[in-house]
Amino acid sequence: MKARGYRNGDTGQAFPIYLTAVAALLFLALAFFAVGQAGATRNGGQTAADAAALAAAQDYRDQLGTALLAAVTDGGALEDLLNGRGIGVGNACEQAEWFAQQNAANLTGDRCVPGYLPTSFTVTVKTQKPVGKSVIPGTESQYGEAEAKAVIGPRCTLQPPAEPSPAPTPTTRPTPTPTGDEDGGDGGDGGGDEGEKPATALKCDGRTVTIDPAHPELLPDVKDLFSVHLAD
Repeated sequence: MKARGYRNGDTGQAFPIYLTAVAALLFLALAFFAVGQAGATRNGGQTAADAAALAAAQDYRDQLGTALLAAVTDGGALEDLLNGRGIGVGNACEQAEWFAQQNAANLTGDRCVPGYLPTSFTVTVKTQKPVGKSVIPGTESQYGEAEAKAVIGPRCTLQPPAEPSPAPTPTTRPTPTPTGDEDGGDGGDGGGDEGEKPATALKCDGRTVTIDPAHPELLPDVKDLFSVHLAD
């Protein structure tokens, strides 16, 4: 009878220990869940930041393509444009804001910062929703924040114009051809079309790309002229 009573007493003493262990495991599980919630919120913020930065850079790249064609057509300087510079920001940051909101975040701080050398856009975002309530105090007011930078890189360089071939040296003096105009007329139309602009040759990733102002529909895709990528 005493032995049986001892075993019953031992069981009664172990029961609170079991409860404590179960409660501790439950708390750890909920804590891990809270950490997972925070991580998911942070990842969501980073996704929004990446999308916003890329949207700004891609919009700026499209503007560069338009400006490049205009410069070839009117004879403007190309060097800055080919290096990703020479135009205003335009709607690039508005595009960044829109894409951030589509990913449940808003731009914060300086919102959208253009940079040069290299040309880039840096954005900071804050998620629209907090982590939420959990066993860890304060998570209900914690938001995910992230930053991303997208770089516009040139793919092309301007090719120097080809050297004209030297004219052959005549061996005999040519005989003047009568023009039938004794008053000094030139007998011709004064040359070709002065308004025609020559085509521009670019070297893009090792291949030659020609931009012809007379055929703007043949302009290379802007993706072939500039790259856009997230900075490491």
